[in-house]
Amino acid sequence: MRVSAFAPLALIAFATPATAQTQPDPVRLRADVEKLVSFGTRHTLSDPDHPTRGIGAARRWFATALARIGEGCGDCIEVANLARTFSNDRAPKGVEVVDVLGFQPGRDPKRVVIVMGHIDSRVTDPMDATSDAPGANDDASGVALVLEAARILSKEKFDATIVYAALSGEEQGLFGGQLLAETAKERGWTVSAVLNNDIVGNTIGQGGTRVADRVRLFSEGIRQVESLDEQLARRGDGGEDDGLSRALAKAVDGVAGGLPRGLDVVLVRRPDRFGRGGDHTPFLKLGYPAVRFTVGVENYDAQHQDLRTEAGRAYGDTVDRMDFAYLAKVTAINVATIRRLAKAPAAPARVTIGGALATDTSVEWEAVPGALGYRVHWRRADAQDWQHHVDVKANQATLKGVIVDDNFVGVSALGADGSESLVTFGGRRR
Repeated sequence: MRVSAFAPLALIAFATPATAQTQPDPVRLRADVEKLVSFGTRHTLSDPDHPTRGIGAARRWFATALARIGEGCGDCIEVANLARTFSNDRAPKGVEVVDVLGFQPGRDPKRVVIVMGHIDSRVTDPMDATSDAPGANDDASGVALVLEAARILSKEKFDATIVYAALSGEEQGLFGGQLLAETAKERGWTVSAVLNNDIVGNTIGQGGTRVADRVRLFSEGIRQVESLDEQLARRGDGGEDDGLSRALAKAVDGVAGGLPRGLDVVLVRRPDRFGRGGDHTPFLKLGYPAVRFTVGVENYDAQHQDLRTEAGRAYGDTVDRMDFAYLAKVTAINVATIRRLAKAPAAPARVTIGGALATDTSVEWEAVPGALGYRVHWRRADAQDWQHHVDVKANQATLKGVIVDDNFVGVSALGADGSESLVTFGGRRR
């Protein structure tokens, strides 16, 4: 067993090998969700030491499952715990929050693609750490997706390091997301993408409405981390719809469009559901590209509810409300997106354009280590998606006949197999 390159995170022992899979398996996803539900409650304040019930038992099971996958691919996944004590009004006495992480090292150990869900659950009272809180859809669905992604992608080699994460403390204050985001900053990781999966496994919503053909993807446009001057500069360049996270969302949409019998990705142009947040939020606060997957329709009777039946109406986040064929499709989108971005080089750090008072647009960008070429994209200024592109070897290009006033331009980096990074939007030279 290799010692993790991410020490001093505590390593967890490996278990037995897993069977290789190439497509997301609804049966396996169901089994993983049912196992997580079997721990009774996974509340962040529940007993961390009980062998079969509570947050600690759930985290240990997830670590063992990841370790089993790692052993099956020749120790290609290094399992580690990341822990810190947090306190707020939902954790007034303080609580040790533990994120369980699996690192699949790529050629570049410092560049990462993160796929994650939160392992904790809750009922109506956010301080109730003892009642049964199955948390099947919120968010055993996301954690099961992470495991399934690891089973599939662990058999492949990548340029970037993939981080498989089960986060704790989401329901108490996004603690696990904050812990991982701040760790990324402290350790100098280049974060190419954060895919947060939270409530991704149901198709029957409030009132019995069924939505099984789409998944919502939330992303910010103007980056939260940008200063007022930077926001004004983006506005002047017309890049409000092309921040890092929005570029990631568009990439996910493009990937999903190429999957047979897949889902429509609905790009919701706000960071999260109205007035709400998730574990990707702390990454946005630090300027990283991060998005949230959530089902096409929510069932509020199954979110943060005590298990009960009132006037014939059932409440609670239970397995029977889920659709595992649908969850497999959301998993497939995540897997395909990770595969593209982890095989590709990093995105260009900065792209500048020129061409005022001219009929051609000039484009320049910083060279990207490991890139074998670049793709220069452009679109008419009234379009949301890239419409045209040209591939080049150098880190500059001239777009003949493309008038800068009427078009937006961006550049992505290409890997050896043609895998493409996110597109970096082009702005004025300053």
